[in-house]
Amino acid sequence: MKASLEQLDNTLNSSLLFRQFSLPYFDAPYHFHPEFELTLIQKSQGKRFVGTNIANFKEGDLVLLGPNLPHCWKNDGIGLEGTAQSVVVQFKENFLGDSFFQTPEMSAIQRLLKSAECGVVISGKTRDRIAKEIYFLLNVPPVQKILGLIDILNTIAISSDYSVIDAQAEKHQLASIDLERINKVYAYIIENYTQEVHLEMAAFLANMTETAFCRYFKKVTKKTFLDLVTEFRIKHACNLLTQTDKQVAEVCFESGFGNVSHFNKQFKSITGQSPLGYRKLFQKL
Repeated sequence: MKASLEQLDNTLNSSLLFRQFSLPYFDAPYHFHPEFELTLIQKSQGKRFVGTNIANFKEGDLVLLGPNLPHCWKNDGIGLEGTAQSVVVQFKENFLGDSFFQTPEMSAIQRLLKSAECGVVISGKTRDRIAKEIYFLLNVPPVQKILGLIDILNTIAISSDYSVIDAQAEKHQLASIDLERINKVYAYIIENYTQEVHLEMAAFLANMTETAFCRYFKKVTKKTFLDLVTEFRIKHACNLLTQTDKQVAEVCFESGFGNVSHFNKQFKSITGQSPLGYRKLFQKL
């Protein structure tokens, strides 16, 4: 599996797209595209991957993602047709002209779009209002869709109900050739990090020798391949510790680690807490 470059469908002769999906499961791979994307989950649950961030998602999840920010949604399982439902809005920043969002009146939206480079999740009353408006806009004329999208962006921008998903995303803005190559590797890790992940396969996906790949990966991402795999595994473990009552040993093995001692060491190194200490900390919140 590799991260694919998804192109906005221009065959509809429109500058933005509202699309509704009803599937047994979300089948889009870890991918990126030059458009902004606003995604509302109508039905389903599982894991949401944005950049290097892993989070649980469920019905009502609403996120705005910036251009070329890799992402995908992975369901907990495969159900019947209609088990996974979402509405996706895609648009380019210049869909109303190169300078539209640069005007003083659009300053709040401009700041929101900048934050979206790291992905933003919308919550609370703002999310509820936006969800209703998105449903309404699915079946209105194109001009009304445009006006509705501007209102949606402004509503989010002036609210306090959104937060950044992956603050690391803007630290390493990649050239297009690096973006496609590195995201093939990210996609491979996302599909396999709870099992065995092989450096040989990652190097193959990048079309490099293992030695050249290790140097290249560290230069581009500022971390080693093993560091990234461990980071995904620890984030998965954090979700299990806070969302389930599973024992530390179960969390260890389900997160892709081979032994509990190594897991405990890596967990404390990254989070500053032992697994049990981390769980207790969140239980107090």
